[in-house]
Amino acid sequence: MVVNYSKWDALELSDDSDIEVHPNVDKRSFIRAKQNQIHQQRFERRHQIETLKYERIINDGLLQRIDKLLASLRGHTQQAKSPGQNPDEFMMQALMDSADDGPDDEPPKPPPGVHTQNPEPRYSVMMASLVDQVKKDAGDKPHDWFQTYVKGVEGHQTKVQNLQAELLQKLAELEKEEGKKITSDSIHTGFSVSSVSKEQQKLKPEPKPKAEAVEVLNPASLKRDSLTRMDSAGQSSGAEADVDEPIQNTSKTVHDDDDEEDIQPSELGKAFAKIKMGEYKKCLQFISENHEVVTERETDGLLVEAFNAQMDGKAEYARNCVHQALLLQYCRSLGRDGVGLFFKRITTSGHQAQKVFHDDVNSTYARIRTRCAELAKEKASNPKATETEQIQLHAVDPNTSIHINIPSASPTEEVEIRAREIFETFPPGLQRALESGALDRVNEVLGKMSVEEAEEVVEKLGDGGMLSVEEGVIDGTTEEGQEKLRGLEEKARAEKLAAEAADDEQGAKEIEVADVDD
Repeated sequence: MVVNYSKWDALELSDDSDIEVHPNVDKRSFIRAKQNQIHQQRFERRHQIETLKYERIINDGLLQRIDKLLASLRGHTQQAKSPGQNPDEFMMQALMDSADDGPDDEPPKPPPGVHTQNPEPRYSVMMASLVDQVKKDAGDKPHDWFQTYVKGVEGHQTKVQNLQAELLQKLAELEKEEGKKITSDSIHTGFSVSSVSKEQQKLKPEPKPKAEAVEVLNPASLKRDSLTRMDSAGQSSGAEADVDEPIQNTSKTVHDDDDEEDIQPSELGKAFAKIKMGEYKKCLQFISENHEVVTERETDGLLVEAFNAQMDGKAEYARNCVHQALLLQYCRSLGRDGVGLFFKRITTSGHQAQKVFHDDVNSTYARIRTRCAELAKEKASNPKATETEQIQLHAVDPNTSIHINIPSASPTEEVEIRAREIFETFPPGLQRALESGALDRVNEVLGKMSVEEAEEVVEKLGDGGMLSVEEGVIDGTTEEGQEKLRGLEEKARAEKLAAEAADDEQGAKEIEVADVDD
């Protein structure tokens, strides 16, 4: 196999070990001089290329204004034929018509190092100089001043056009010379493609702060069904026992795992759900700009949004949420190029994917609609079913009261240490309620817990000896106390009479038995 090495002929080497020099010339000095010469020529050539490109840009802008000047002059052809007309007025009017005000009058800024000593004047100054030159060439009294002015402007137009052609030819030669050799500046990474999606600041999903880990008594009761709709009657977890720090949204569930959060649609997902069904061009543009929306969490969040919207009677919005959720699911499940593949199939007329996708949307929405109807029917037929059970502490005997005993913060005995350990396992709100000694505050905290948690709390309170039932002291100086005393006296008198009657009956029976024996 013959190897073709001709492609290496374009390499420009400034250091060649095989170079032969005169014996009286130092080889290293010669190579260094050769390097400097090559780099200087390369710099001058590139500088000249940049200069020619900039001059062509300036000349293009000048040609546009010369064309406007000629068009304005030719527009006054009929007026110029009238006798007694001042030619300078026509030229000045044409010059004003072709002038650009504002930033368009400024020529583009030159590249670094180009025309640094003599900056380019404004286009209006260039056009004024051109008109002065045309008047000067025409003389004081031309035979036909109008045609003389037009031909003069056309002559300058031709000069600029010829100059542009020369610059283009010279530029092509320099670029060809520049491309002949392969230099270190020509080395670049090939076949490397990257894609960066520009995110819209207003549609960025807001990162949810991680919920503080709260130690609860019954972790199993914290698990909720993601599609269970919780209203104001829904029972919350023990984390809400912190009565001094109420939680605004009681429908959110606290999980032991910090990474596990409520399945709710983000602001990005809600914005995507507002795109109507069938507007696939807008959907594709939205996903291209916000690729992070194609996630499983956004799909689940939109399905939850559809469920809640159907419960609220927003059927059209619910169907649209289902459509957008399944669209994201299909794009994610079709592989690496799932987005392009899905939209290509769904927008192709008569493609089988359209029927499959829409059938899936209809069946999913039908299941959500049926389930919501069943829940609404159950709620309407049995409204008391949504009432929440609560555990409350009350004394059975009206003459007794429940007292709260808080274990010491510095226990010494084993029983006190055990009671303190139990106390510290309670949520902060429950601890503060117990420390207040008010039974109402404790009941308020227990009412915010689930039944299972509240029962476990009450059991631990009993195990730790923090609850005690004591007889109340009756104040006989008050009217209420006197009524209680009278009630207690009547109750005691009745009990005494009942006991005496029982004793008399028992004595009579014993006498009868004795008579029989005799």
